[in-house]
Amino acid sequence: MINSKEQEYRDKTFSEPLFRSPFYDFFASKETEGNWYNWNGYKSPMVLSDEELEYFSIRSTCSIFDVSPLNKYRIIGPEAEEFLNKLTVRNVVKQNAATVKYTLWCDQEGFVIDDGTLFRISDNDFRLCSQEKHLPWLIDTSYGFDVEIIDESKQICGLALQGPTSASILRLLGINEIDNLKPFHLFQTKISNMPIMISRTGFTGDLGYEIFMKNNVANKIIERIWRAGTNHGLTAIGYNALNMARIEAGFLVANIDFVSSDHAIRPNRSRRPDDLGLGWLVDLDKGFFNGKKSIVKSRLENLSTFKIYALEIDGKEPVEGSIIYYNKKDEVGTVTSAVWSPMAKKSIALAELKLDTSTSMMKNLWVEIYALKELQYFKLMKKVSIVKPPFINLARRSACPPDNY
Repeated sequence: MINSKEQEYRDKTFSEPLFRSPFYDFFASKETEGNWYNWNGYKSPMVLSDEELEYFSIRSTCSIFDVSPLNKYRIIGPEAEEFLNKLTVRNVVKQNAATVKYTLWCDQEGFVIDDGTLFRISDNDFRLCSQEKHLPWLIDTSYGFDVEIIDESKQICGLALQGPTSASILRLLGINEIDNLKPFHLFQTKISNMPIMISRTGFTGDLGYEIFMKNNVANKIIERIWRAGTNHGLTAIGYNALNMARIEAGFLVANIDFVSSDHAIRPNRSRRPDDLGLGWLVDLDKGFFNGKKSIVKSRLENLSTFKIYALEIDGKEPVEGSIIYYNKKDEVGTVTSAVWSPMAKKSIALAELKLDTSTSMMKNLWVEIYALKELQYFKLMKKVSIVKPPFINLARRSACPPDNY
């Protein structure tokens, strides 16, 4: 039997509300057919109005998405560069100020803990953004370095402005510096005298920007952005639309497309950068970094048994979570993310496949799908083709200056 005090504790624990970002009221006001979910303890929109319309705003006009639930760590100090060079697989020494780099960090066995974006604001001032929480790992790794690590996750909020008209909207706000802003670069400016940081980054594979600011100016800034976007098709979106775009771009998500090492229950579920198709990020020419010895050993001894591939699949049936077979009978992998791509006009997917498959096997791959027709499930075997990501390649993503749509 549960006593009254224990029941009271359980009731309080499970009724504890999720955090709400400074932009919550704004996005809730745009909800018509809303569906919300828990992202890092925040109540975040999955869908606000219509998933397809939200997706097409990314590709045809402009979308606005709340990225405040991202974990944001400020790393400051005279040895910040040296510390981050030990923590991450890329060479931070080569990263200039006012730039952003996509990166990974690994444990001592070379297994990926997480991926994220590293903003170099100035020589000794960085911000690391990640999907998962890593403050204890950062603090432990920083032992012996003259650095200060600050968790800014609840003090700094952010917006992703993504789509072909995003630059036009920012120009209307008087932010003309974007004309010279290259992809993966950043600058600091003001909107109506309120300080912000803008980077030409995003999770959609399209022209877009991420805007970071302090919580106390969030509502005023988003209202100004919304007004500026009135005639440019600005649409508030949820995660489902963003997820469609990120799959088209071939981007991975930790604990969806791969299991991060600190979440893996079974050791054989952890993956190294090469297993994720991200070996190009690893700089073995720099000095020591976490996992370097194990990554070198894995390459020398060919220890990788899995790799993530981009796939195109015949038909239109949903394939997420489906099993991949060789010759329709030998299991060789699993689909981790999938979507029907309106841009590519194809069923596309990311999947983890066994590496011991030969070239001939790669040309005889099939996905097993159970499709519901007339209240009955039918087993279908659809042909799979391995392709090179991204699934779509938009010239406007890297155009500088961006066109004024």
